[in-house]
Amino acid sequence: MPITLPESLPAFDVLSREGVMVMSDTRAARQDIRPLRIGLLNLMPKKIQTETQFARLIGATPLQIDLSLIRMTEHETKNTAAEHMAEFYRPFQEVKSERFDGLIITGAPVEHLPYEVVTYWDELQEVFDWTQTNVHSTFGVCWGGMAMIHHFHGVPKHLLEGKAFGCFRHRNLAPASPYLRGFSDDLLIPVSRWTEIRQEDVDAVPALTTLLGSDQVGPCLVEDPGHRALYIFNHFEYDSGTLKEEYDRDVASGKAIAVPVNYYPDDDPSRTPLNRWRSHAHLLYGNWINEIYQTTPYDLAEIGL
Repeated sequence: MPITLPESLPAFDVLSREGVMVMSDTRAARQDIRPLRIGLLNLMPKKIQTETQFARLIGATPLQIDLSLIRMTEHETKNTAAEHMAEFYRPFQEVKSERFDGLIITGAPVEHLPYEVVTYWDELQEVFDWTQTNVHSTFGVCWGGMAMIHHFHGVPKHLLEGKAFGCFRHRNLAPASPYLRGFSDDLLIPVSRWTEIRQEDVDAVPALTTLLGSDQVGPCLVEDPGHRALYIFNHFEYDSGTLKEEYDRDVASGKAIAVPVNYYPDDDPSRTPLNRWRSHAHLLYGNWINEIYQTTPYDLAEIGL
């Protein structure tokens, strides 16, 4: 089954060309089924790139998905056209009376700041609390996951001396988890961050379970059943060239940046990087969507009750 997107959204054409099943919202309205309502609270500067990455993953399952794009109410983006934001995004204050089967909260380029000084922190805390009454399952990604685990459990983030940057090997720590169905015992995941969550801080909270972790870059995927949430601190959603774009940008601007670890063949930036995480990315988000489908109420009004 397809993901439902407006035909004018850039992701519609991109995913159609890739073979992902997409359906226009007008066609979906004629079908007598209830699609899963998934919200994407997009905090990333490059909105179009990010919305396409997540739509690609959640649109690859056999279920019909109705994707809603959400933004912070007062925060104005400088990297995406105002026309795009006005046409496709709704501010949180307009959607908070609605209910969603799932919500993805993306990362944001503010990880070097204390949470409390982020301009939209108060509203984001409102979003976190709202998920407990209006969202069946929430997926916090990178800074979004760090912020959410901090909000609910006080787990701190720590600044790194150097950027964790590249593709790092991770271990499957919970093979019986429904979110890790089909996963290998170990796998590579893209990482790009200046902060970390430490395993000892997660272990100090009995309600949390680490599902994927790395000896080099720490916990990656943490389950929080009490808040119906998953927190992932790395980037399964990245395209093959996303780390390359970050590396080339920093090199061009004269910033000190190391070649991303285990990304280019033979660590040679002149060669085309290999995508070795795509299959696990689809597995994880497909498993998440399947778990939502299996457990969410048919009547949206019953979500959160």
